[in-house]
Amino acid sequence: MEKRDTLRSEAKAFIHQYYQETEQSGFEHRWSEIEHQIQETGTYTHFYEELDYGGKLAWRNSNRCVGRLFWKTLKTLDKRSVSTASDFREALIQHIQTAETRTKIRSTITVFAPLNSNQGSEFRIKNYTLLMYAGYEKGSKIIGDPKNIAFTKHCESLGWKGDCSHFDLLPVVYSMNDGPEQWFEIPRNHVSEVDIHHPEYPWFATLGLKWYKLPIISFMSLNIGGIVYPAAPFNGWYMLDEIATRNFGDEQRYNMLPTIAEQLGLDLTSPFWKEKALTVLSEAVYFSFEAAHATIVDRHSAVEQFMKFMGQEGQAGRDVTGDWSWLIPPNASSTTAIFHTEMKDELKFPNFV
Repeated sequence: MEKRDTLRSEAKAFIHQYYQETEQSGFEHRWSEIEHQIQETGTYTHFYEELDYGGKLAWRNSNRCVGRLFWKTLKTLDKRSVSTASDFREALIQHIQTAETRTKIRSTITVFAPLNSNQGSEFRIKNYTLLMYAGYEKGSKIIGDPKNIAFTKHCESLGWKGDCSHFDLLPVVYSMNDGPEQWFEIPRNHVSEVDIHHPEYPWFATLGLKWYKLPIISFMSLNIGGIVYPAAPFNGWYMLDEIATRNFGDEQRYNMLPTIAEQLGLDLTSPFWKEKALTVLSEAVYFSFEAAHATIVDRHSAVEQFMKFMGQEGQAGRDVTGDWSWLIPPNASSTTAIFHTEMKDELKFPNFV
């Protein structure tokens, strides 16, 4: 009874918010339907419009996301009825195609069946992001992305085998209805990757760096009005620092700064060599994504957009929550407005958990 009471409370809060924010009438009738469903079955089913708005609100409430200004533009692909592994795989490929159908990346979410429902099979995705590069330990040498060494070994234990290159795409590992883990490879021709080069330094292209266009978060569950969707992969687009500073620049990742500094002829005894190398690396990533017509945002534009989002939310009478440590860019943090902005890191629902 306690679970139903909790679900009833969370469902009513969301449905009331949905009708209030969308300025529709009919809340009492809809709530009566939902309350009856919960009483009879212990759960309820969202209409597509509710699912769509719930996903948008989950993005708006994502404390670690700096790109929330565009929350209303999220495209929802309703795949709650998917019940077979083949249809699940096709849905993930459709997600990638949908997100890339325009010149600019389209923020997209694909929602599969919720827990404890008869709508479709219950899928769970094990990848942190749908697209990931493998990492291999070869003696004292690491090939690929060190962050993914453990997951690469797990994939190999399931029967997958890569080429042992720096940019092997890992398979998607998933389970269906709490069954054994399965995996499949997204065809490479469905994955858009950007070769990284620099407009002023021809040697940069010889480093062989590349990165995929779409950051599709895939391991989080979506909670809308007490209904949990364990598989709901979603994407926005990259902020420059995610690729340049973290993926390529971090010592525990691809660690490219020493190589770039050597190519630039920098003095490694200088306290500023990393900053100089990182600037060139950032220029290369930004230039390459722009040249490939792949959406990417620099730190200053991203912060300006976030401050505009805060202003819009304030005008709507809503407080903005956020994880400050995630929202500030890793470089030149104090030059951005977020550095000087206080906010509460409180969890609001709907949200990704």
